[in-house]
Formats: sequence, C-alpha cells, structure tokens
Amino acid sequence: MSWLRALKETARSGLKIERRRLEPLIAVRGAAGLALVIGVCLGFFGPVVAASSAFGAFQAAIATFQRSWRPRPVLALVSGASLAVSTFLGYLTGSHVLLFMALLVLWTLVAGLAWAAGPTAGIIASSNVAIMLVTITLPTSVAEAALHGTVIAFGGVVQATLIVLFPVRRWGAQRDALADALAAEADYARRLRHEPVAEFDPVPLMTARSAAAVTPRQARHRPAELHGSRGVAERIRPVLASLADPGMGVPDEGPERDRVRELLAAAGSVLDAAARAIRHGDPVRIAAPAVAILKTPDTRELLSDPARRAADRLGVLLADVIETAEGEGTKEEQAEATETADVIAPHRRRPTLLRLVPVVLRSMRAEIRPGSPILRHAVRVAVVVAVGYLLGVALPFGHGYWAPMAAVMVMRPEFAQTYERSVARFGGTVVGVFLATVIVQAAHPGVGLSAVLAVVCALLMYLLMRTGYAVAQACISAYVVFLLGMAGDDWSQTVLERVVLTLVGGLLAMVSYAVYPAWETPRLRNRLGDWLASDGRYAASVVDQYADPAERGRDDVRAALLATRTARIAWQEAVATAQHEPVRNRGLSRAAADDTQHCSPSSAEPPC
Repeated sequence: MSWLRALKETARSGLKIERRRLEPLIAVRGAAGLALVIGVCLGFFGPVVAASSAFGAFQAAIATFQRSWRPRPVLALVSGASLAVSTFLGYLTGSHVLLFMALLVLWTLVAGLAWAAGPTAGIIASSNVAIMLVTITLPTSVAEAALHGTVIAFGGVVQATLIVLFPVRRWGAQRDALADALAAEADYARRLRHEPVAEFDPVPLMTARSAAAVTPRQARHRPAELHGSRGVAERIRPVLASLADPGMGVPDEGPERDRVRELLAAAGSVLDAAARAIRHGDPVRIAAPAVAILKTPDTRELLSDPARRAADRLGVLLADVIETAEGEGTKEEQAEATETADVIAPHRRRPTLLRLVPVVLRSMRAEIRPGSPILRHAVRVAVVVAVGYLLGVALPFGHGYWAPMAAVMVMRPEFAQTYERSVARFGGTVVGVFLATVIVQAAHPGVGLSAVLAVVCALLMYLLMRTGYAVAQACISAYVVFLLGMAGDDWSQTVLERVVLTLVGGLLAMVSYAVYPAWETPRLRNRLGDWLASDGRYAASVVDQYADPAERGRDDVRAALLATRTARIAWQEAVATAQHEPVRNRGLSRAAADDTQHCSPSSAEPPC
C-alpha cells in the first residue's frame, strides 16, 4: 500500500462514525459522579480545585469503559490514584525545567511500556500523562498540589462508590464473552449443516477463557450461570465436528445426513437460547421443535455407531449447557460443589491487584529488547512528548501542554491507530471548540453554568464514545473549554491554543511513526512460522496421546491446543495490522496470507 492510499484510508477511518449500542445508564452514572465531585469541591475549595477534581472523576469514569475483566470500581480507583500521584510529582518538579522534563520523559516512557500489560493499562497510563500536563498548572504551592492530588483521588473514589451502589449489568463483560462463545458455536453448528468440514474460529472461546479467570473475591460472588458453561462449550465443539464429519460414517446424502442436519440445527437453536439467557440473565427459552428433534427415539436407529455416540454425547452436553445457563451448574459441578465450594483451578486464577504489579513489571521488562514494537512505541512517545512540550513553550500561546497532550493521547503502537486518531482528534477538536465558542458567546456562562455545561459534555462523551473517536474528542474539547473557563481561563485564548497545538501534536505523532516505525509487515513471516510450529506441536501431541494414552495426559494436548490458538490469533492480528501499513510486501501476498487459513492442522481443530 502506498503512503498516499494509507493516509487516505486512515483519515477516512478516523472520521468514521458508527452506530453502536449505547449505554445510557452507565453514562448517566459517570456524569452524576462527575457532577457530585465538582459540586462538593466548588462548595468547599473553589473553582480551581474543582477543575482538578473534575479531571480525576472524568478520567476515572473513562477507565471503567475500557475492555477489562477486572471489576469496574478497581479501574476507577487505580485511575484516580495514579493520576493523583502523577499530578503531585509533576508539580514538585514543575518549577525546574530540566527536572520536570526528565520526569516527563521517564513517566511517558513507563506509560508507553505499560502497553505490554494490555490495552487497558496502556490507555490509563497514557491518559494520566496527558491530564497531568494540565493539572500541574492549577496549584500554586506544595500544599495546594497535595490538595489537588487528594481531590483527584477523591474523584476516583466517588466513581468507584457509585459503581458499587448503583451497578449496571454486573458481570456484563463476562456474560457477553461467554454468550458470544456459545453464539459462535451455534453459528458453527448451522454452518456444518451445509459444509461438514467447516472451519471454526477459536477467538470467541479464547476471549471467554480470558473472561473466566477470576480473583478469589470474584469467585465468591460470580453468578452461578457463569460457572462451567465455557468448559461445556469447549467440549461441544469437537462433538459437533464429529457428528457432521462424513468420515464418521454418515454419507453425504440420505436419511442419515438429513437427521444429522436436523440435530445440528437443533443444537444451534439450543446454543443460541443459552447465549441469550446468559447475556441477559433470563430463563432459557428453547423452541419446541429443537427439543423434539433432540429427543426423537429413532435417531439411534438411523445413525451408525460413531455418529450415534456423537449424537448421544451432544444431547448430554446440551443438557449441561441448559443447566448452567439456568444457574444450576452441571451435574459434575453440583457434586464437586459440596467439597470445594470456593476452590478455583490454579490456571484460571486471576492475580489480585497487588500481585498483578510484579506481573506487569515482568511484562514491561520483557519488552526492553531490540526490535520490540512496545519499546519502539515507548521511545517514540517519550521523544514526541518532550519535543511537543518544548515547542508548546516556545510558541507564543502561554499554555504549552496542549501539543504533548494531544500527541500522547493519539499515539498507539500500531500505525493505523496512530494516524486515525491524529486525524480524528484534530477534526473533533475543531468541531468541539467551535460549538463551545458559540455557546460561550451566546450565554456568557459564569462558574456555575460552566460547570453544568462541562458535565453535559461529559455525559455526551460517555454516551457516544463508542461511536467514534472524533465524536468523543468533540465532546472532550468542549468539556475542557468549559472546565478551564470555570477555573478562570480566558476561553478565547483556550480556543486558539487547542486548535493550533492539537494540530502540532498530531503532526508530531504522525511524523514520529514515519521516522521511527514499528512495522508489522516484516514480521509476518515470523508470525506465520510461530503458528505453523505450534500447529506441528499440537498435531504431535494428539498423535502421542492416541499412541500411548497411559503415558500422555490430556493436559498436554489441551496446552498444545491453547498454544496454537494463541499463535493463530497473533498471526491474524498481525495480518490485519499489516494490511493498513504503507510498506511493500515482504514475501507474503494477500492471497498467500488467506491460503494459510486452510493449510494447518488446527484450521478445523480436531477433537482433543
């Protein structure tokens, strides 16, 4: 792909607005927490401190929207506490330019490396650096800096408290992940009716597996319907494949094949019903024809031995799916519950927050190596933030933080996301600043009205943030104008600064990736090699298990299967990323990349 085409596509994608499911209750809760924090701090400390507290509450609410399996209150608390510490340390060094620049570079480098722990950690860390650049300008003494840090943390505490007191779809992310896995298997069953050797995409099952890992406290409060369903879903997949496979003795056409198609359709209907029940927490409602097909007595007479055994096993597993979706658990789980009610399998245990710290540090340390895309991102963003801050100070605007703030918020380890967000941020900033300017000129808001307008903008951002980054940025730009206006800044100066310095920050981010890139395209061969090697190990473990089942446990096969699924997903993500890069092909054409989906032993994932 040429640079011109890449720029055109990323710009179009960045400005795209999608129709997504809105979450008004969560948006209202976040805005209510923000309003509560601003109101309390306005009443006790004045508008400047209220502005700092608003940044803390605003960012804490945004953190709860991230895709994470951790409890939302924990995300809010971590966001508020980390921003409070960043603000205090930033103010302590702010009067010494060299010391502050050293802290800024170090803090930004750590934030870039935080992407090694996952997108949620990376986003929260990057946002802390960006907001710190604003909040350190508000205090005027060390005591005030401590107060500002305290109210920022208070904003996170308020948001976490509201989440606990007014929960919206508790365990919603875990429910959605498990429901998506069951729905994917339902779709797989329907596709097997027409294509008996259809491929199965393991991504939903891998996502559900990640969602199933819980801390000890989560395990004690997890809904009953989330116990065991994923394991049953894992066991259903090979049974569906065996039932449809012509190699199991069912001819391509005839009464036996017709019955298999009916069983697969019924299985899809049951799995869809279970997915809906788990997603919404409702009772399972199964269509009567599906139940009739599964209970038809002549199935055993029509099918040969291998297919008959698969049909019998399918019926048992579907019954277990229904039981778990209803919250009863499988029969095996009910028997085990009396002995080990609170025991979690070690490999599904999620570390607590304190125990997560060394895990994150190890992940970050592992990325400090030549060629690491995370390390290149960290170096890139640290240099850009430093250069952007110096440029902002040199330009005759007075608030030099807008350029590095824009840069750190748009920069991502991937080329496409960085360029998309740069374009979207500038476009959203122009729209948001224009709308805020019109409102300010028409209403001339004071402190109280500015606070109300800021809360309204935050509400719109929480509500619409999943529709597109440009929309969210328009709301954020207006929010910042009103918030800093409440704190006493000249709104006309703020408008000019935001537009010009946001453009500078976005351009710096885009140029930095072109100068110091981390292209995925040259690594495609390695990704493909890793996937094929893991496929070979999986195939060897299956053969070894069948050859000597007494010596080889099923755990070895299971571990090999999970490894090849992980490698396959990494390959697919690499291909998707490389398609948007302005890099010449390095030996793998798009057709060859597509053909890899059919050339590995795990493409159909035989039973394990």
